[in-house]
Amino acid sequence: MASTSSSIVFDDIFTTDAIDKDGKKFDRVSRLYARSKNYDMDLTLDYNIELFPLVNGDSFAMALASSLSRDGGAPTADGEGAEDKDRDVWRPDGKGRRGLEEDYDYVMYGKVYKFDTGSSDIVTAYASFGGLLLSITGSYRHLTNVVLGDPVYVLLRK
Repeated sequence: MASTSSSIVFDDIFTTDAIDKDGKKFDRVSRLYARSKNYDMDLTLDYNIELFPLVNGDSFAMALASSLSRDGGAPTADGEGAEDKDRDVWRPDGKGRRGLEEDYDYVMYGKVYKFDTGSSDIVTAYASFGGLLLSITGSYRHLTNVVLGDPVYVLLRK
């Protein structure tokens, strides 16, 4: 897991088990099903296949982050808070500070909209990224920093 000063709330390496197992619904979007190597988590994720092509058996790193800021958005010595510090982390003209997005191939921004508690210590967190959905299921111990209603970034790299 990530350190407490980082904005990363979850990270692991996943291996794809299936892609579009219920049939393909959209031209450029696929739904992948994957299992994590370290934390035994199950992942379902909708993603753009043109921007991040994957096939069955591929491994990829996935992180969930509350911010793209590398330092976690902690207040600085001059009193600048997380909101001010995050303002220019990513800019399309490339003049902003370099954030976590520089280390990953595919990034989406969304919101955690549902959190289900299942049997014993198994939970499922759901997030939407402009209609592309994510669900991650596993031990609540690994998802304690994922908070219902909070904005979240999903970051992927091969």
